[in-house]
Amino acid sequence: MKSALTKNSLPTPESWQELPLGEEVRALIESELTEISRKFFGYHLVRLGHLSSQLELSACPIKHKVNLFSKMKEGSNLIAKSTALPLAENSVDTFVLANELDFTHDPHQILREVDRAIIPNGHLVLTGFNPFSLCGLFKYLPFNQSNILHQARFFSCNRIKDWLQLLGFEVIETKHLLFNELFLQRRLHETSKWNSWSAKNLGYLSSMYLIVAKKREVPLSMIKPKWKQTKRKFSTVGASARTGFLQKDTQSHKRT
Repeated sequence: MKSALTKNSLPTPESWQELPLGEEVRALIESELTEISRKFFGYHLVRLGHLSSQLELSACPIKHKVNLFSKMKEGSNLIAKSTALPLAENSVDTFVLANELDFTHDPHQILREVDRAIIPNGHLVLTGFNPFSLCGLFKYLPFNQSNILHQARFFSCNRIKDWLQLLGFEVIETKHLLFNELFLQRRLHETSKWNSWSAKNLGYLSSMYLIVAKKREVPLSMIKPKWKQTKRKFSTVGASARTGFLQKDTQSHKRT
């Protein structure tokens, strides 16, 4: 398993059009997020990266949506690196990361920054490319070298889940999307028999995955010590000083 941290700078797609079948992939992710985003709540939602910012979340009840880019571009609200977010601690209710980890040299740092800025019980949604798929196989073939997917990281779904759990996130939903090699740019047919059969039987071989996680924090509560209270034991004695004195007094009266 390759290290998640790399010194090489990676090209970052600035629009879905730079990806093969990008517009269709974007529409597929938006369709999946329609029902999921209804469960988001709070005041602030951050779409991290160029691809995330182009996702429409019309069904999401959170009104304030912030687009964070790494460079100046139309539609951006914040200009910053994903590895150094200019956000206060516990200030964001929901983060959306569309393939942001696939085009970064330090995915761990991005997740640490998200963990710092998200509120307890906040939601995190991310998508990624699956290395155990036809698309992941084509990445290592000398085919269509100009395709930007050759530069993508392709972290597995289980590996991302492990990272999230170490940070205290609970994965509440996982979806396996798209059974297409992408490099050949064949049209997507979500309702085809191949896609339906693959979704039921070959879920872990999908080209993409979608993870929904929730930040969990265990509240710190003081443990009350159980004090051992010594109970006073009351036990009767055979004769007290008073009873002894009364017995002597009665005997002296009898003699007199």
